Amino acid sequence: MASSSLSEEELTLTVKWSGNEYTVRVCGDDSVGELKRRICQLTNVLPKRQKLLYPKLGSKLADDSVLLSHLPLKPSLKMTMIGTVEDDIIVDQVDSPEIIDDFELGQDESTDIKDKEVNKQKLRRRIYQYKIELRNPCREGKKLLVLDIDYTLFDHRSTAENPLELMRPYLHEFLSAVYAEYDIIIWSATSMKWVELKMGQLGVLNNPNYKITALLDHLAMITVHSDSRGPFDCKPLGLIWGQFPEFYSSKNTIMFDDLRRNFVMNPQNGLTIKPFRKAHANRDSDQELVKLTQYLLAIAELDDLSSLNHKNWESYNEDNFKRRRHS
Repeated sequence: MASSSLSEEELTLTVKWSGNEYTVRVCGDDSVGELKRRICQLTNVLPKRQKLLYPKLGSKLADDSVLLSHLPLKPSLKMTMIGTVEDDIIVDQVDSPEIIDDFELGQDESTDIKDKEVNKQKLRRRIYQYKIELRNPCREGKKLLVLDIDYTLFDHRSTAENPLELMRPYLHEFLSAVYAEYDIIIWSATSMKWVELKMGQLGVLNNPNYKITALLDHLAMITVHSDSRGPFDCKPLGLIWGQFPEFYSSKNTIMFDDLRRNFVMNPQNGLTIKPFRKAHANRDSDQELVKLTQYLLAIAELDDLSSLNHKNWESYNEDNFKRRRHS
């Protein structure tokens, strides 16, 4: 999967944790955050719960944005990891820092990130490393809808005795309607255990009116670097296209997320959804999924979704309504 120059930068490190040793393969253009993500795949200790110890590196291993090529690492290096596997995954999710400062990169910077060879290499490695497990078969001729969870389908910050009280209004109606034209993949920046639990509690995984093709978690994401914003994680749709090229591509995929930064590797395929917060106050008035159902069904007949500007989706709905009314 890697070029010869990339292979020369590959490192095989040993991480000691809980009486065991784990072999971790990384590259010089990976960050400390990516190293922690790889360790998480082996140990199930979430990156934010990991503390990496190596005397010669000191506090540098505490900065997730530092590139491994900037550290004096050798293939024979052994480091120690301190961390605990999360059992209470609901507490884990609530304890995680909330991302409020979303941002939209300029056109030039966004294109630069998408086209950088180092980020393309990270994507190729992720396609090789992360195996998407299908819950249901991909369907030939269907488009693909990729959905975030937090603030997209569910208000994960409010509290309630029943999780259904925090579910975005019309969720099941939305998924049932769009399933006729779209395969559905759920992709969350949290752990797979939390994704499975939350989607199970909301009745998404066993609904008789639609089926979920796959679930993706934070391990499927990659870290990219912006000159203006520094390092951040994103969701590269190329991971899905690379593993299922006979079914999905940039032409038939659309992704909903409340954080536009997650689209940086595929800006033409992302639609920034209005965040669903303060569920108790807003659940009687939130109509976002109703309107988005209309949009998804209207564009399902198009051959190339990437030619659309999804920022204008509400105007698209209005124009369609006017055309139908006129005809």
